[in-house]
Amino acid sequence: MRILVTLVAAVVTVSAATTASAFCGFYVAKADTSLFNRASQVVLVRDGERTVITMANDFEGEVKDFAVVIPVPTMIERGQINVGDRAVIEHLDAYTAPRLVEYHDPDPCQAYWRLEEMAGSDAAMPASEKELRKSARSRGVTIDARYTVGEYDILILSAKQSGGLITWLNENGYKIPRGAKRVVDSYLKQDMRFFVAKVNLEEQARLGYQYLRPIQVAYESNKFMLPIRLGTLNAKGKQELYVYALTRTGRVEATNYRTVKMPSNVEIPEFVDGEFADFYRAMFDGQTRKENERAVFLEYAWDMAWCDPCAADPLSRKELKSLGVFWLGDDRGNRKPTVQPLAQNVFVTRLHVRYDAEHFPEDLMFQETGDRQNFQGRYVIRRAWKGEAKCDISNYQAALRERQEREARQLANLTGWDIGDIRGKIRFPDDTIPEPDEEPWWKRIWN
Repeated sequence: MRILVTLVAAVVTVSAATTASAFCGFYVAKADTSLFNRASQVVLVRDGERTVITMANDFEGEVKDFAVVIPVPTMIERGQINVGDRAVIEHLDAYTAPRLVEYHDPDPCQAYWRLEEMAGSDAAMPASEKELRKSARSRGVTIDARYTVGEYDILILSAKQSGGLITWLNENGYKIPRGAKRVVDSYLKQDMRFFVAKVNLEEQARLGYQYLRPIQVAYESNKFMLPIRLGTLNAKGKQELYVYALTRTGRVEATNYRTVKMPSNVEIPEFVDGEFADFYRAMFDGQTRKENERAVFLEYAWDMAWCDPCAADPLSRKELKSLGVFWLGDDRGNRKPTVQPLAQNVFVTRLHVRYDAEHFPEDLMFQETGDRQNFQGRYVIRRAWKGEAKCDISNYQAALRERQEREARQLANLTGWDIGDIRGKIRFPDDTIPEPDEEPWWKRIWN
């Protein structure tokens, strides 16, 4: 049996002549989470000490083998748990994804150049309540609560010692990875409980779902964090984590790791429109290495009311409420908006983390900021004019050639791709490929 330890929530939980606020251009491709394997998605709705977390499972295999264990800092009641709609997270992913945009050069002979299903069920669990609680007590584990929510059977556990908790979880089908004792001990010292869930196969069959829907939890805590350490214990290599934070204050950033903006507003060669997925993966690989594999990357920060250009429409009011944005339609809270509120009064931050136990030994800690400056991962293709020339365009062709060479070098720097291969894919005005750079003399000394 495989256990997915979700990287989620402690229930807290260039040359472009444009500006960041006026991008325009035509959107042609996006870098959504499907570009990366083993990608987990978490939505954090946060205001004050109130948090609603939505966890999208990346579990692969038979649903009967699914189980999740999440450290939580407080008691969770039945009404605080919900099952969400995966399509809403897919929409949020598309809306915030880094994007490729294109511009077309105008005719150089002219005088101008010119973005719920809530299924609750109180069906009884098949295991004997009395026997389950008895077995738990024998291991020093207390079952504080037991619920069925949608297709999930959920337990809220507390324990005196990590050894008894781990033994009991393993005995009951929650296969905790080796090496978990130290991590579990640290959570118990913080008086944290454990939220555990399995799939109720009868409920799933009754509801008719063929996939696992996101689990949602609402809570209050001064801890704004994601406990990722358990998820690194049985991981096969590095994992990708996407955090979508929705606030009414501003951008969210990590406090115990560097939050770094992805390169943006970079002009790249035209051929990349057919290789955008490869480009973005290679660029992200390069950025993680540059930051010694210890950074949290900002891919998007924007008011939900609009986008420019849009990779998808902004989420509707209904979709935002389904994610737990509880303040919509209620601006009577104590906090005054830092700016004139927009239609939805929701600011979205998209963070992307590639992590493992070696480089991310601590849980992710976050903070809200008052920064509402717009940012998006945006990559620009400028398509050359290909019409019939009615004037001398030699100056345009010279400038185009310089631009294409600059784009080639930028692409090589971002991705590590061979500059000669890049130049070979570019259609230069005179159909000739620039001579390769002369190799520095010192490269020949020891090779």
